Amino acid sequence: MKIASVEVVPYALPFREPYVTARGRLERREMALLRLRSDDGLVGLGEAVPLSLRGGVGIESVVRELEMFDRLERIDEGEIAEAGLSAPARCAATTALLDLRSRQSTAEGRAEEDEPVPVPCNATLVAGEPAAVAADALAWAGEGFATFKLKLGAGDDAGQVREVREALGPGARIRVDANAAWDVETAKRTLAAIEPFDVELAEQPVTGLEALAEVGAATSIPIAGDECIESCADAEEAARAGACDVASVKLSKVGGPEAAVAIAEVMPTYLSSALDGPVGIAAAAQVARTLAQSPDAPRLAHGLATQRLFASTVASVECGLRDGMLHPPSGPGLGVEIDEDALRAHRL
Repeated sequence: MKIASVEVVPYALPFREPYVTARGRLERREMALLRLRSDDGLVGLGEAVPLSLRGGVGIESVVRELEMFDRLERIDEGEIAEAGLSAPARCAATTALLDLRSRQSTAEGRAEEDEPVPVPCNATLVAGEPAAVAADALAWAGEGFATFKLKLGAGDDAGQVREVREALGPGARIRVDANAAWDVETAKRTLAAIEPFDVELAEQPVTGLEALAEVGAATSIPIAGDECIESCADAEEAARAGACDVASVKLSKVGGPEAAVAIAEVMPTYLSSALDGPVGIAAAAQVARTLAQSPDAPRLAHGLATQRLFASTVASVECGLRDGMLHPPSGPGLGVEIDEDALRAHRL
């Protein structure tokens, strides 16, 4: 595809409250917006979210990676694959290319806009004192959410699950995520303690496939792989090892929408947010809708309601959150439109 210009804008969105997990604490989320402009004036949007709490590349490196595309007149999947990009940068480039192609197809009358299908989402609860986490869960429940993800590994884990279950009642779905903070024995002990509270799944309780398989064999709670699955090859290895029952996929972790779909062909998959901005959330929503078309897709809520955690946005048009569902915008491509004043205000 012939590209007239490439623009990379690093920016940061502040959280309403500090985002606390077993891996650390964030006051804001740094990311990079990529805009690919074609010679006919259409713009494709992509977004890179460096996974800073996981020790990945930083925002400066991602920006440098994406700026190299400014030297190219044409961009396609082959050039993106050969560029040696980090996963967040590859995600931004692939997403922007797909968005631009979709917008061009619509503009040329070669494709009709689909009616946006809402995506069921889980609430994401920041780790804290059990009573505070339960109060947060009730606030999310008041907005229509029925699935709740608790971040464990940073306090009274069993107490948080117990308090949330008592607050929400038996009908709510509760999943937990330790971000690989536990050792094997701690994971076995903690999962045994929370089994009576009807936990839907436990995401990445420990590090390593062998350890995951051992923990999974000791609990009735299904195990989801997150940090251990960064590619289709990882998913295949995890499946062979019997390490997990399902994959939690973040687009910036695996390298973009196409990589996410490939993983879903190996094992059941749900989408999670890397604390993305509006472009990343819209791209993940499209992947979630694609996966839902398969009759074998797991009926799991996706972790894509994290825009509620931010104090502001850089979009004038983006996905909406209503009744526990993510509602994609109706425009062509991703449908996201950028608020230029807001982007300038949050630019790094």
